[in-house]
Parts: sequence; C-alpha cells; structure tokens
Amino acid sequence: MTTASHDATLRARTEDLAEALALAGTRLDRATAQRVETAVEGVRRRLELGVDHTVVAFAGGTGSGKSSLFNKISRLTFADVGVKRPTTARVTSCSWSDGAEPLLDWIGVDRERRITHSEDLEGDGAAGLAGLVLLDLPDHDSVEPAHREVVDRVLPLVDLLVWVVDPQKYADDALHTGYLRGQVGSESSMVLVLNQVDTVPDSQRENLVEDLGRLLADDGLAGVHVQPVSAKTGEGISRVREILEEACARRSVAAGRAAAELDGAAAALLAQTPADVPWQLDAAVDRELEPVVGATGLDAVASQVGAAVRNGYGMPELPAPDRDTIALSRARWLTRAGAALRPGWQRSLAESVSGADRLRAAVAGALKGVDLDVRGPASSRAMRRAAWAAAAAGLLLVVVGTLAVTAVLEVPGPWDQVLLVVAGLLLVTAVVLTVVRVAMRRRLARRRAAEVARRGREVVREVLVHQLGEPTQRVLVDHRRVRELARSARDLPSSRPLTGALRLPTEGTSSTGAPGEGDRATAST
Repeated sequence: MTTASHDATLRARTEDLAEALALAGTRLDRATAQRVETAVEGVRRRLELGVDHTVVAFAGGTGSGKSSLFNKISRLTFADVGVKRPTTARVTSCSWSDGAEPLLDWIGVDRERRITHSEDLEGDGAAGLAGLVLLDLPDHDSVEPAHREVVDRVLPLVDLLVWVVDPQKYADDALHTGYLRGQVGSESSMVLVLNQVDTVPDSQRENLVEDLGRLLADDGLAGVHVQPVSAKTGEGISRVREILEEACARRSVAAGRAAAELDGAAAALLAQTPADVPWQLDAAVDRELEPVVGATGLDAVASQVGAAVRNGYGMPELPAPDRDTIALSRARWLTRAGAALRPGWQRSLAESVSGADRLRAAVAGALKGVDLDVRGPASSRAMRRAAWAAAAAGLLLVVVGTLAVTAVLEVPGPWDQVLLVVAGLLLVTAVVLTVVRVAMRRRLARRRAAEVARRGREVVREVLVHQLGEPTQRVLVDHRRVRELARSARDLPSSRPLTGALRLPTEGTSSTGAPGEGDRATAST
C-alpha cells in the first residue's frame, strides 16, 4: 500500500469518527467525547503536516535516564540531565530534517529547545535517521503537575513512543496504570527501553526483561519490544538506533501511530455504544397500545355508543385519560427501549420522546376526532311508523271483524272472515317490522361500538407512533450509525511491533495492514 493510500485510509477513518462524534453529540460522556475529538483533530493536523517525518518521543519517570539516552542517540549534549532536569516542563527536540519546523510548532516545542542535526556529525550514518524528529519529554511522575500536563498533551501527537524505565521503578503503578494500559492497540508504535542495566548483575538481566514483559502482558500489551540498554556505558545504544532507523524506514510508523489513535478513540466510542439495540417500532407500540387505551376508557364509551344506538337515546363522552397510567406507560416504554443504552443515550431518549402531560394531551386531542355517532338506522323511523300504522289498522279490523262475526254489525258474508284475516296479516306485519327494526338497531349498535373502539385505537396508536415511537427510532438509528462508524474506524489490522531487526522499503508495508515483502528482509544486528 502506498503512502497516498495510507493517507486516504486514515482520512476516511478520521472522517468516520468525526461524523460519529457529531452524530452522538452530548450523548457521549465528556471524557469519551474529548478523546475522540482530540484524536480526530490530531490525526487531521498530522495528515496536513504529512507523514514524511517520524516523530519519536522518549518518555519516562524521574531518574530513568531518558535525557542521557536522548543525548547518546543524538550524539549531542543538549537535553537537560541530572539535577536540572526536574526544573523544566519544556520539551526538547532534535530533528534529522530541515523541514520539521511546522511539525514542531504543532507539537508545541519552544524554538530555543530545538536543534537540527547536521549530517557532518554522523557522516553516512545520518541517512538511516532521515526524517526523524526526536523528542525528550518531561518526567511523567514529576511532583510538578505542569510536567505531566505536557506529557499528556504531547503523547497523542507522536508517531513512536519509547518508554524509558529503570531497574528500580519499571513496575511503577503510575506508569502502568496511568499510561501503558491506555496504549493497548498501539503496540506497533511503542518500544520499552530498560535503561541502567549496567547496575544489574549479568545473571539477573534476562529475568528482569522477562518480568517487564510479563507486566506488559498484564497491561494487555502484546509483542512490545523490550530493549535493555545503558546510556552510561553505551550498551544497547546501537540497537536503539536500529529501532529508530526501522521506524524511519517504515514510512507507515507515522500513519500507524495515527491509526492507533483512531483505534483507541473508536474503542472508547464503541464502549458508549456497546451493542445493537433489538427494538422494533410496531412491536413496541403494540405493547403499550392496550394500557394507554385502558387509560382513556375507550371501550366503555364504545359500549355506551352501542347502547345509545340500540335504545335511541343517550350521548356518551370520552373522559380525560388517566395521567398516572399514561406516565407509567411512558416510563415502561423508556425502560424497554433504553435497556441496552448507556446513560447519555438513555437521557437523550427520555428528552426526545414526549413527556407524560404532553402525551396525555395528545391522546385526549386525538380521541376528540373519533365520531361517537348514536343515530339509529336511516329507515328506523319509517319502519316504526309503518309498524304502528299496521298495528293500529290491524286492531281496528279485529274489532270490526269481531263485531261482524257476533252479528253486532251486519256485514255481508264472507267479508266478516276477510276482515279478520286482513287484521291478522296487519298485526303480523307490525310485529315483523318491529322485530326487523330492533335487529337493525342492534346490528348497527354493534357496528358503531366496534367502529368507535377500532377508530379510537387507531388514533391512540398514531399518537404513540408520533410521540414515542418515531423519536425513539431516531435516537436508535443514530446509535446504530455511531456504532457502525466507530467499527468502520477501528476494524483494520495493525502493523508489526518495531524490533530493529527489519528493514522495510518505503512502499512495501501497509501503515494499517499486514507487512509487505520487505518485512522478510532481515538486517544483521
């Protein structure tokens, strides 16, 4: 992979993180948001400055000898050593390039603390360190808070971290807890130098290196190279220079460090979006529909509408929904939808959906649009009149026919019998009309009651969708998108750790991928 493609990959990952940060916004905790923002801005600026330089920082605690090591590597006496060292919180730099000034300005190295290495000092040996910018940082464990502030500010800006430790304090908890454990994922951009090995008996050195390796493994750092040296005697100094030469030859180191910063930021972001949220809008609305409907008294009102249609009188009204039931339903909704979310996302969810009072008002307003029609069938009045008329006529004819049959009235036969038959038919018609009319009212009453219940549930469901469902869906879509972007920014393989035993051609290695063919070229050591 070429340098241009390295940059394109890093830019794409950086923009993924930037988009995720903008999308997540205040839903992230402050520390995570700050870390992601720092990584995004740092990598953007580093890419603007280019990756032709390799920025290496010597970091360590008081008395570790990193300033002496700095002077040994640079072959100059420039960094503060001894009693003067704890008095300054400023960074010292040595550059094997004339074009590092903008980079040093960005890092924040004071101009009087910079030196540019001359090839005359090293002759042909300087070519292997071309492009190197070496930094000597203040002690991270200094009693002066300003020293640690400088270290914390500069560490994310460098390409390769060289942690310098000594045999007495290599297990210091402040180093492991405060720094090394936070570098998991950056193994390819980190080396540990165990200085002052001249103070350790030869028989104990191997055990010391193994113990330091075990501590690194406990920190979650796998494969980090540990190099024993003595800045006093010069032992191992050539090996450290070889590591720095490899870093310069491996053009990917700058990109690898930037990639590690993005990995760390993406991991922090994923911790805020730990898993996809199994949530479906329709199922969530369906779970709360009946409880909310119950709070409105909708079914009772629907029954009242049916009774009014059957009886021909009455005017039901929908009461105001019960506030406690609505509030309980909303709380249950938030609990179910936000169960897998981190606190910031839960807070955003609660702020996005409608409050209990607004939800209650929306439900009440929607139900006012439900038609509580208590009118009877359109033909009911006509059928009632017809039934009354038929009944009256039938009764009249019964009286007349009876009088005729009993000879009270003289009616020529057989009309007396005809009158009674017609009277019977009219009375049967009246009964049939009455039965049909009652059946029609009952059928219509059932239909109207069902329609009120159906339509009421429809409008309540619409309210739940608009007031709870859609806001929840937007939050969870953002959550899913942030997670996808964070995974996209993180899910790439890392480079091999530096050991000083490899000579990598400029375009033979991927900054964020597997080593190229040049990784198999081994130099004599």
